Amino acid sequence: MLLVVRIVVAPDSFKGSLSADRAAQAIAAGIVRAVAGAEPVLRPVADGGEGTVAAALRAGYASREARVTGPDGRSVAAALAVGGTTAVLELATAAGLGLLDRPAPLTATTRGVGDLVRHALDLGAQRIVLGIGGSATTDGGAGMLQALGLRLLDARGADVPPGGAGLAQLDRIDPAGLDPRLAGVEFVVASDVDNPLTGPSGAAHVFGPQKGASADEVRALDAALSRYAAVLARDLGADVAASPGAGGAGGTAAGALAVGARLVSGAGLVCDLVGLSDVLAGAALVVTGEGSLDEQTLHGKAPAEVARRARAAGVPCLALAGRVALGSNALAAAGFAAAHALTEVEPDVDRCLAEAAPLLTTLTESVLGAGGYLSLTVQT
Repeated sequence: MLLVVRIVVAPDSFKGSLSADRAAQAIAAGIVRAVAGAEPVLRPVADGGEGTVAAALRAGYASREARVTGPDGRSVAAALAVGGTTAVLELATAAGLGLLDRPAPLTATTRGVGDLVRHALDLGAQRIVLGIGGSATTDGGAGMLQALGLRLLDARGADVPPGGAGLAQLDRIDPAGLDPRLAGVEFVVASDVDNPLTGPSGAAHVFGPQKGASADEVRALDAALSRYAAVLARDLGADVAASPGAGGAGGTAAGALAVGARLVSGAGLVCDLVGLSDVLAGAALVVTGEGSLDEQTLHGKAPAEVARRARAAGVPCLALAGRVALGSNALAAAGFAAAHALTEVEPDVDRCLAEAAPLLTTLTESVLGAGGYLSLTVQT
């Protein structure tokens, strides 16, 4: 009798080629071809940024959509996932770099993120999870706070303009209009960086150039964020300037901290959201992966978290990637039983990028098939 072989499929995205969900589907197709009786269980993961909502949806959360203010002030449709009293939001859908026709490092706003939080509150959420990768902004989450009811005022009592540059005019913060529902919910921000808000390793200096900021603009943004941090501390009692991770997503993490959020490891949170530890119980294998399996993987990235949990559950973990830049000792220490790259089936890197999905299916089939990584055909 042929027994069912449960294999958990939990990759992150292959940046520039495949979303995590599409990568999971490609891997699952290869598993079915290679392993008789295979039952792939798809749980694509993320580091807490882009892909967080998609991971929650694949795990059974319901899809919702809201019209919010985009990073340049135009209305955009943003997605969120709802499961029970938990709402999962993604900054990139409301203030992501991909929503701009051209970079706007000085004026891009996170107001739409605040719109999304309010929408989650309207839906009755008691726990709000915000993934903050892929931002177009360096406004310290100021726009988000404005959408949630805080007034950020200049010396004349007028609202400061949108974007990080506008914070140079900030004189005081009026908290009277802050949405009172925030006090009654758990607000969790998922991030995979530990940068502070300001300084040489802060939001402006490290991430500003990625968003189109020139050297002069970086200095101006850092000075404006320093002003913002001082006013947050004085008027709200929120001393967030040096908090590890406060610089995440152009300082959006700092703004969230100022209204009671807590920062957590993005990869760990997403693995919890999708119930990874539960589905690992009784599995024969877990397959994870990402575009480049390298030293960065070992520092809080999703595949490393998957491998850690797999080892704790006694389940072997196989990694598939566009490229593998880790040696066998590093792989073993991180909990990977083995790792294979797309270049094993297609040496042309350009083709690996252009045809990642079918090649990932082929690689999976090759590795798990006869003479490959292991034979999982179980018969009695």
